[in-house]
Amino acid sequence: MKIPAVLFCEPATGKLTIAALTLLDRLIVAVHRAGCGPVHVVCAGELPKLNRVPTLSIAFEVSPNAPALNGPAFVASASLLLTVGDVERLLATNGRLMSADGRALPAGVVSQFTGALPENSEHGTAVMAKGVAVLVTDAASACAAERALWASLTSSADGLVDRYFNRPMGRPLSKLLIHTSVTPNQVSVAATLIGVASAACFAIGHRPSAILGAVLLQLSAIVDCVDGDVARVVFKESPLGKWLDIVGDQVVHVGVFVAIGVGLARAGTDAPVLALAASAGVGVVISFIVVMRGLLNPELQKNTALQKLIDATTNRDFSVLLLALAFVDRLGWFLWLAAFGVHVFWLLALALQLRRTKPA
Repeated sequence: MKIPAVLFCEPATGKLTIAALTLLDRLIVAVHRAGCGPVHVVCAGELPKLNRVPTLSIAFEVSPNAPALNGPAFVASASLLLTVGDVERLLATNGRLMSADGRALPAGVVSQFTGALPENSEHGTAVMAKGVAVLVTDAASACAAERALWASLTSSADGLVDRYFNRPMGRPLSKLLIHTSVTPNQVSVAATLIGVASAACFAIGHRPSAILGAVLLQLSAIVDCVDGDVARVVFKESPLGKWLDIVGDQVVHVGVFVAIGVGLARAGTDAPVLALAASAGVGVVISFIVVMRGLLNPELQKNTALQKLIDATTNRDFSVLLLALAFVDRLGWFLWLAAFGVHVFWLLALALQLRRTKPA
């Protein structure tokens, strides 16, 4: 059951910008996505600029005075940077938000709306913020909040290379693109095209072209981190974007594995590289089907062992190994590893999916 949200906006702070969006813009989107409704904005002055709220067709009411409400409500200051996840937790617990260091923040659920922000956290369950929850009062604190927001953008599937190289390298591009009309879906397509170009280089069969292919694959991995960062930071996530990202990764992986085999065959080798490449390509397709079976089944999504296996084996860390082997002209080693490793992965993943939980 939805409860209304009342957001108190001071124009001077509500208009402060965090990663291309004003604080008020972010808060309205966050409470709407968390399930609040209707949304009331209390603002005595000029309303701060809103970009995403109109684009997402989020309806809200604005007035200089607090609305008359009877019953519970979610109440927050528009000077607060808050995540959707923390709003959902507050709604689920009827709680009051606390910062990581134990300070009460101006957000929470009240049992009876009195027309003002709650002054303390005595009433309601104290809920520690898990996401970025920062009170922004001036330009300096807005910059600090933006840094915290960017630093929080990670994925459970990130390997060491993603965490310490790909995302940091792609972050300047992400910060640039949020101020343009470029969409995350366009970034996903660009990452896929770079990966396909990488496969074309591997298929040539010369060491210099193989090194170029490995460099392009690394670039594709960097750009592949950008689409998700841009989508999350400016609320542009979409089901289409998720599928573009997932399918694009598989196209690149199959293309690269097969192209390596073709390139090694052209270069001349006694190893069964074409058979190995075919095995790797087929294994990627089967792995994709098995992973999709898990993603589309709500019960399987609760299988933590399965999710850990998927996260550990589907990251992009192999791109660094491929780059190193390309430099020493030992791509055949990688092909042997891929040809058998992908089948080990999908067999383990399928076994975890089919394993029945023993009754208590």
